[in-house]
Amino acid sequence: GGQPRNVQPFSDEDASIETMSHCSGFSDPASFTEDGPEVDEEATQEDLEYKLKGFIDLTLDKSAKTRQAALESLKSAFSSKILYEFITERRMTLTDSIERCIKKGKSDEQCAAAGLACLLCVQMGSGIESEEIFKTLGPVLKKIVCDGTASIQARQACATCLGICCFIVTDDITELYSTMECLENIFTKAYQRDRDTNGVSSTHNTVLHISALLAWTLLLTICPMNEVKKKIETHLHKLPGLLSCDDLNMRIAAGETLALLFELARETDGDFFYEDMELLTEKLRALATDGNKHRAKVDKRKQRSVFRDVLRAVEERDFPTEMVKFGPERMYIDCWVKKQTYDTFKEILGSGMQYHLQSNDFLRNVFELGPPVMLDAATLKTMKISRFERHLYNSAAFKARTKARSKCRDKRADVGEFF
Repeated sequence: GGQPRNVQPFSDEDASIETMSHCSGFSDPASFTEDGPEVDEEATQEDLEYKLKGFIDLTLDKSAKTRQAALESLKSAFSSKILYEFITERRMTLTDSIERCIKKGKSDEQCAAAGLACLLCVQMGSGIESEEIFKTLGPVLKKIVCDGTASIQARQACATCLGICCFIVTDDITELYSTMECLENIFTKAYQRDRDTNGVSSTHNTVLHISALLAWTLLLTICPMNEVKKKIETHLHKLPGLLSCDDLNMRIAAGETLALLFELARETDGDFFYEDMELLTEKLRALATDGNKHRAKVDKRKQRSVFRDVLRAVEERDFPTEMVKFGPERMYIDCWVKKQTYDTFKEILGSGMQYHLQSNDFLRNVFELGPPVMLDAATLKTMKISRFERHLYNSAAFKARTKARSKCRDKRADVGEFF
């Protein structure tokens, strides 16, 4: 490899550059500066695009470190902004660069390239352009996922990428089933390991099994009902075995997948009956009340919280509705299918999830949010809060919070009468 170049990464300052073509990014009242200087939108957009062109060129550099840094910078930009027109003009170049990095790069570079491939499809949405991207990258991703000599981290990243890109792109039912089969071949090895008594099966494969299971579950949510029934019959009696896995994340992934399968099963068949319900609820209740001392407190809290919800889903057909706020809008997550989809894209987009929910047509279509909310200057002006008002509000909130916490911490506080 050549000498690594000094790549200036995509920064928070770059991410804050907004384009006039997507007004929803301005909908946060806190984003306004009072009496600030006028910003030349066209100049800042040109500066951003100039930087991104440089990063795309650097994905072909001789140095692996330079290529990886360029991929990470592009990921940051794609997760924090909508760049549809810019990407459309360079779609083939980006696809070729990602393909080359996945094929010839080492573990970290492959992971970065797979992450960029996900974001590329998220930006492009479902359409002919994305289909062409997936036709090029799909076989490469499958090859890495199934390659036992590739690093576990690269296989894990490629499994996640394969599931997300297929979810976004595929109208071809044959391709959907083929991708699910590829992922199934990976995570079903966890079933075999569970029955294996020789102890040879390696736990370092667990992260790969988890990613494959979650990607497969995401694709299951868009399958036809007759295929859903087949998958439920195959996996519903095997998945409970994974609840005994030593790895917390595997237990959680298996539990949430079970909850989603029960939800789908009851949608497809109102009289759905699970034979081993008593045994399963016992397992779930034990995990929801787990007090093993050898486990970390943080892990126990996380596990108990997740499995209380899973138990409610399996026993009572109930789901604890969550609300997600983004700008002036609200979205309610009221089922396991929606939660699985939201969690998957949140993992990929990170802090850019809220911005994409506001502005990304594909994501808004997935969550049935309608077209982006375009706010005019007058509406934005009315949403503006002065610094002094924000200061008063924050001060009052701080005092109230301090008082509430002080009461809880004061051992002399009246804790009520006991009868």
